[in-house]
Amino acid sequence: HAVVQERRSFGPLGWNIPYEFNETDLRISMRQLQEYLNKYDEVPFDALCYLTGQCNYGGRVTDEHDRRCLMAVLGDFYCEEILMDGYMFSTSDLYYAPREGTYESYLEYIRALPLEQRPEIFGLHPNADITKDERETRLLLD
Repeated sequence: HAVVQERRSFGPLGWNIPYEFNETDLRISMRQLQEYLNKYDEVPFDALCYLTGQCNYGGRVTDEHDRRCLMAVLGDFYCEEILMDGYMFSTSDLYYAPREGTYESYLEYIRALPLEQRPEIFGLHPNADITKDERETRLLLD
């Protein structure tokens, strides 16, 4: 949810059209995830990705390029590899799926993340920050 929401802050680099994703999209996706995890012995990643990307969030997406981008972004999270130790969400060592652990270990991982997220976690080039900052500066000065 955070990734699809935060991509909006990058303007047309994030999404061609500024969609209004909301908490309802997140809640229904979480309920479906919980239901499928409880119902099946093996995680049905393809079904979950389809439901989340084409139905829940994708129901708002009207641009075909944005839909393809959404499915690609979700594919980084809804995949078999996420269950393996050391699965990385980006090329840096910052963003990875933490090992199974205690509640405290998850909080510790989250607290260690940088306060300013890098564009790489959103699937964007590092220069996307420059473009975003220029856009915000123009909005401020205009």
